[in-house]
Amino acid sequence: MQPFETELDELRSRLRRFPVARYPVQHATCQFHLGTVLLRADRPEDALAALQTAQARFAACGMVLERAKAANLVGVALRTLGRSAEASRIFADAARDFNRADKPEEEGAALFNRGLVLAQQGDFSAAQSALRRAEALFAAAGRPAQAAAAAREHGGVLLQAGDAATAIDLLSPAVDMAWQGGDSAGAGATANVLGLAYLATGDNDRAIEAFRQALSAHPRSVRPADYAMAKANLALAHERRGDTAQAVLAGQQALGVPAVAPLVRAQARELLERLPAASGHELFAVLDEEPMARWPVVVREEVVRWADGVPGARLDAAAAWIDGQLGRPDRAHDLAQTLLGALLELPPPGYQRVVTALVQAVARRDDADADEFRRVTRSAMARFAIPQWQRLAATFDQTAVEHGQPAAWA
Repeated sequence: MQPFETELDELRSRLRRFPVARYPVQHATCQFHLGTVLLRADRPEDALAALQTAQARFAACGMVLERAKAANLVGVALRTLGRSAEASRIFADAARDFNRADKPEEEGAALFNRGLVLAQQGDFSAAQSALRRAEALFAAAGRPAQAAAAAREHGGVLLQAGDAATAIDLLSPAVDMAWQGGDSAGAGATANVLGLAYLATGDNDRAIEAFRQALSAHPRSVRPADYAMAKANLALAHERRGDTAQAVLAGQQALGVPAVAPLVRAQARELLERLPAASGHELFAVLDEEPMARWPVVVREEVVRWADGVPGARLDAAAAWIDGQLGRPDRAHDLAQTLLGALLELPPPGYQRVVTALVQAVARRDDADADEFRRVTRSAMARFAIPQWQRLAATFDQTAVEHGQPAAWA
């Protein structure tokens, strides 16, 4: 049995022990907790019934604050069910009651929720008013993460309303506010909206900077869908700035995320269709323009994409890397070290897949090229600590032998 099902069973058992006629407060409290669990379990219809019961019973008992808390969650359930007009009214009632009870943080939460609903309805003026008030209440209560979330949504409304410049003024400090509140996901979401606002004003340089901030807050392995969204937006910013190779890489990396959302996938595909067909050498075109300090970030994100890709594409990428490294003898050792560092950060299955692709791609080169690539890569391995060096050498040698090649990497 799943944990939330166990929790539901316990709450339902408690409800039976506290019939409403005899234990109205306890019954209402159980209904409130039941509705909260059902909301978390993405069962808004069931949650709505429990929360409306709790709201009514708290009201009958004269428990204004508890009624307002239940009402706020009733609004969340209604919003989830698409009943936005009802949700807006409920949130307004809850905010009023929280205000009367001198609960500013809770009032801010109700106004935040109301602002979201009003924005969905297209009532941008009222949404801005609610979100502005929510941000002020959260800030006064010492809740920077919640204040940043309100500022982010307010900025999004301003952007929808066509006021990108004012949105930027609001969103820029909100990114730092989210970090201050320990909300890395919120910081990433805010930076992403900030990037869109910069795009709307034509400031592509700052848009790129904002989308890179979003990516730093959304690790691919932690929040892949958010990572893919920021990557697709970064690709758009690079396209608008005329950075074709950067745009192609970012678009491909967005598409390479298994959890990419349909809208993000469509955006990335449309962008790649507008650009010249990928040659496979975009990575080195980017590295040639980037300072060496950024190479690990650039290469790491590509290597992760290779690891998750289909075998044919991974082999093509490995062949393109070999071309690029061999074609830059003055930087070959640094390039090899960067690639090996990225490999070591991969989980074991992905690490092995990319090593295999490199070994197979080397086998397709003439003897002189193959020997030179192995020599430089072998030398670069020695730059790592002994355990990492030994792991790399052993993996490359073992993989080479398995594919009928000499163990010439150690």
